[in-house]
Amino acid sequence: MDSLTTQLRELKEKVDGLSNRLGIDRKATEVAEMEKTASAPDFWDNPQEAQKFMQRMSKLKNEVEKWQKHTLRVNDALELTELGDDDLQDELTEEANKLIGVTDRMELEAVFSGAYDNEDAILSIHAGAGGTDAQDWAEMLERMYLRWAEQNGHKVEVLDRSEGEEAGIKSVTISVRGGDYPYGYLQSEQGVHRLVRQSPFDSAARRHTAFAKVELWPDIQDDIEIDVNPNDLRIDTFRAGGAGGQHVQKNDTAVRITHEPTGIVVQCQNQRSQTQNRDRAMQILKARLFEMEQRKQEAELAELKGENVDAGWGNQIRSYVLHPYQMVKDLRTSFEMGNPSAVLDGDLNGFMESYLRSQLTKFSESTT
Repeated sequence: MDSLTTQLRELKEKVDGLSNRLGIDRKATEVAEMEKTASAPDFWDNPQEAQKFMQRMSKLKNEVEKWQKHTLRVNDALELTELGDDDLQDELTEEANKLIGVTDRMELEAVFSGAYDNEDAILSIHAGAGGTDAQDWAEMLERMYLRWAEQNGHKVEVLDRSEGEEAGIKSVTISVRGGDYPYGYLQSEQGVHRLVRQSPFDSAARRHTAFAKVELWPDIQDDIEIDVNPNDLRIDTFRAGGAGGQHVQKNDTAVRITHEPTGIVVQCQNQRSQTQNRDRAMQILKARLFEMEQRKQEAELAELKGENVDAGWGNQIRSYVLHPYQMVKDLRTSFEMGNPSAVLDGDLNGFMESYLRSQLTKFSESTT
């Protein structure tokens, strides 16, 4: 029991240090002030601004409550171990192991340094080389991310989806909202994903390789200060696709916007009206232009520092092998899992955390 007590004391010290670094007490005070503001009689006079305020408050409140609950749980476990009741040792050992795991993940979240790590995300998947297999693979990835989002407390909305000719999808754009650090975690998924399997579309059941590309942008919507010249845009409308029957749109509500200077094309068909789809498509376009400018600045800074600018961010990052053996391996971190079914069912946190820790290590080395 003494070693367990020591372990929990060290854990408490670590959690308290992280809490202080994040300013949880200060943020709790800020939440209290925001709640007073939200209770003012004229708060909802400007509904749009009020809604943004409530979203910010909700995120901050969730962060504060999460750390407060975790701190209380660690303190309770420590107090019980200090009582020295050996009958509780097995139960407390199990609790300590759980708390260590939770603390490790919260520590990773505590060191997210990007300005948009805790923002919502826009994720796009595009079928690549591999024909029908690639389109089927893109749909498998769509399901994987939808399951991951569900398991981790995020809400998803399919903004646009292009069906494949024979199977699967050509592309899909998804909004991932709410929960903790959706953009921060999903950064690990940008790039090309490779699938190796016996093709269900090959009558001889031969092994095929298929590729799909994942792109990501922070969904910061109206907070993005990007000036877009209307003369640079080509806006097309078309009838939104659907499942058929009553789901088929009778009017051209879907919107496609082409930004001619960059060649960026975005489209949205999930909203009920053409105006709503146009507004959402413009938000996505601004996010993509913003992200493009950020990458340009980062590349220029890296060049000034004398570093090699790695243009391989769009290269293959992960292999999913279903035949002749079972393995999913991240080629950047060497993290691997021998259960592809679990990964394709949304079990991605190991890959995400491994990648994020590798990036933190690189950052620490570059600043020393």
